[in-house]
Amino acid sequence: MAIVTRALTLNAAFLQEIKEDNRLLRELLAQTSSVFEDLGEGFPPHRDVVDLLWRLRDQLAMHFALEDAYGYFDDAIAEAPRLSQQAEQLRRQHDDLFLQICELVEEAEQLLYGERAEQNRATLAASYRSFHVTFHEHESHENRLILEAFDDDIGVGD
Repeated sequence: MAIVTRALTLNAAFLQEIKEDNRLLRELLAQTSSVFEDLGEGFPPHRDVVDLLWRLRDQLAMHFALEDAYGYFDDAIAEAPRLSQQAEQLRRQHDDLFLQICELVEEAEQLLYGERAEQNRATLAASYRSFHVTFHEHESHENRLILEAFDDDIGVGD
């Protein structure tokens, strides 16, 4: 009797790139969050905020590209096809989240160059906090999806 098993093979260099991406993304999110926590006199110069948001945007693009290239959701769907709709919804959120961070960069640039008088640091900070909450919820849903798919597969809780 033949037994078919499914194996996932990862290139060690690729795995290291994923780990490095996650570390950098966490650091940038923490740094950006701390910048926007205090809007008092210590608020960093506008150029620093724009540069930080550019770096966060670029790292987020890398993060989503790695998830897509790795097939992060594909294995979960293969293991638990009932989760395919949820996985596709999470995948589509990548575009929305990326657009949000691009809009934040644009807002910061407009603040830097004084292009919109009604915009201020508090508005930018509120926009960032909204993005951060949405991104954190998205990542939590991704993690739950993966755990649910593979917990079922290995029989956790039996």
